[in-house]
Amino acid sequence: MLNLARKDSFANGIHPPEMKDETSHLAIRRFPFAPLLIVPLSQHLGKPASSVVRAGQEVSRGQVIAEADGFMSVAMHAPASGIVKKIALAPGIGGNMIESVYIEPHPASSQEVEGGEACDVESATADEIIAAIQSAGIVGLGGAAFPTHVKLKPPEGKTLDTLIINGVECEPYLTTDHRVMLEQTADIFNGIRYLLKATGAGESIIAIEANKSDAAKKLQDECPADLPVSIRVCPVKYPQGAEKMVIQSLLHREIPSGGLPADVGAICVNVATTAEIGRLLPRGHGIQERVITIGGPGIKRKGNYRIPIGTTVRFALDEAGAAKDIARVFLGGPMMGPSVSNLDIPITKGTSGITAFTQAQIDEATGHKHIYPCIHCARCVEACPLFLNPSQLGILAKNEEYDRMVGEFHLMDCFECGACSYVCPSHIPLVQYFRLSKKMVRKLSAAK
Repeated sequence: MLNLARKDSFANGIHPPEMKDETSHLAIRRFPFAPLLIVPLSQHLGKPASSVVRAGQEVSRGQVIAEADGFMSVAMHAPASGIVKKIALAPGIGGNMIESVYIEPHPASSQEVEGGEACDVESATADEIIAAIQSAGIVGLGGAAFPTHVKLKPPEGKTLDTLIINGVECEPYLTTDHRVMLEQTADIFNGIRYLLKATGAGESIIAIEANKSDAAKKLQDECPADLPVSIRVCPVKYPQGAEKMVIQSLLHREIPSGGLPADVGAICVNVATTAEIGRLLPRGHGIQERVITIGGPGIKRKGNYRIPIGTTVRFALDEAGAAKDIARVFLGGPMMGPSVSNLDIPITKGTSGITAFTQAQIDEATGHKHIYPCIHCARCVEACPLFLNPSQLGILAKNEEYDRMVGEFHLMDCFECGACSYVCPSHIPLVQYFRLSKKMVRKLSAAK
């Protein structure tokens, strides 16, 4: 049933401009193949995949080019039929170098995806479905890139009763999930069948923000009668799409500090991830492309594109008609997406969008704002959806008091939504401080 309970939401949060109107009505289009595709062996949280191809080898689109190396890893598939030029390091979004497979597509190839062993949802066991998802290389397509098969295996003693399909997509500019819900409706419901069987959950909820009412109606109209699914429309608020927030909004269950959704009997899977499960598993295919939004004021031909994994940001911007004076590019949206320092990095499974701005637009948005001392106005505290104290965390970060940040003020609970930075009248880049602090915490922990 369609539930328009628009008061279901979480406390705090913010309302940045949505900026979705320019692409939300544009159908998904296929993106051209770049002359060189760079496929990193680490596109997910966990252990990198292990390459099974060599330089000079001919590969077919969809062929396994790297196998999962352990449970916390997924396979990689060739995004195009072509020749493996080399296996070498390539730059990643974090500035690090990642072992990658360089593939030169055949210009005259039909680029058909080779078939594989299908996974039938009716006859497959839960473990077989989970193994098929790992073999297909499926990770969270909402941006986190957490291996989906790992999420489907809750810790021992935990029982899942509710599957949440996250179609909220609250990040400004991005309309990828919106278009997937409109154009891949059958794939979504098919994916839900796989997920329900894999997890043992008794019901599922598709969560959608109120600014996507057309998607909510389409899903409701086409929902199979035998599927235990309800459609829930949430009010527009940022960061409604965060896993913790959507579970709290829909189920009124609070994930404990340092905990997982499984601790409250829930599992949350992105709607595009669900659609890929429903699209790929019946065909025995692996993921070699994904839908992204290319937009922002620095893009001329904005749109939603199905793009091969491994396409470089530079090629994507050239094809989409980027302005000559673009000054900042985000992988994803401007709130949570990392800013790109190298346009030659490849698009990976976790890339939900490319958002570009010119220098004039950056200056207009920031007004050449200087960073001033904290005035203790508490706006960041009122904005934080997790009731953290960003002001105090920011002060501790500047003083490098990482133990207190973690032990007293729960730094690691922050999922870096950027709401605190957005509302700060002193223009303190709080979320950047927290990202750097987390890296230091992990580095110091590893050293110990």
